[in-house]
Amino acid sequence: VLGELIEKFVSHLSESGTDCYFSTGNYKVMDADVKKASLSSVQQLGVEMTVRYGKYLNLLKGDAENDLCFVLMNSEKFLKQQQRTVVSSLCILCFLQEHYAGYDWFVSSIFLIMSGDREKTLTFLQQFSHLLVSAFLWLPRLHLSIHLPVTTVEYGIHPVYFCSAHHIEMLLKAELPLVCSAFHMTGFTPSQICLQWITQCFWNYMDWSEICHYIAICILLGPDYQIYMCIAVFRHLQQDILKHTEA
Repeated sequence: VLGELIEKFVSHLSESGTDCYFSTGNYKVMDADVKKASLSSVQQLGVEMTVRYGKYLNLLKGDAENDLCFVLMNSEKFLKQQQRTVVSSLCILCFLQEHYAGYDWFVSSIFLIMSGDREKTLTFLQQFSHLLVSAFLWLPRLHLSIHLPVTTVEYGIHPVYFCSAHHIEMLLKAELPLVCSAFHMTGFTPSQICLQWITQCFWNYMDWSEICHYIAICILLGPDYQIYMCIAVFRHLQQDILKHTEA
């Protein structure tokens, strides 16, 4: 039901010129079989984890591994069409390499929400990529993107860090001053853990139903709810954070 809801919602918005923040070219899905070996070792490990989790949740059946590899390869090629070539002394760093350094947890989440239907997943991702919220939920979306200023791309800092994470720290200071102080005492910033949560779509931190709610809320109500969600988690963890700080 959730898959249908966000599918129809995104399809409706992507047909509206006023809601399309990013323009994307036409992309034809590859028909050739995609072999798992063509993925990086990090991606292969991510695929194994996703399929294992999907089967545990009774969302995936049959040859889900090949279907997920197919989706990942196609989404990577689709995003590659919207990347710029960066000439910078920082190119030796992993975040300025041609390929996104980490695993695409957002694509894996959508694949599970769509119950392993690769056509539905790819159609959704292509439509979703037009919307502003895609920049914040789908981190590889803006990797070396032509939609960012050249200087921003060269610095290699994702907008989620200097937008979402920055606002989380500002709100945390106002809403939960004790939690904010606890972080400063440890020399560890809230934005670091938030970036980890957001990059992984809260995998390994929340239950599957909560991960689905996070994705759906941000799509339906706007990317600023990513910030509110992180603040809500900190509020929920406040007593534990203060307890550990004292100890």
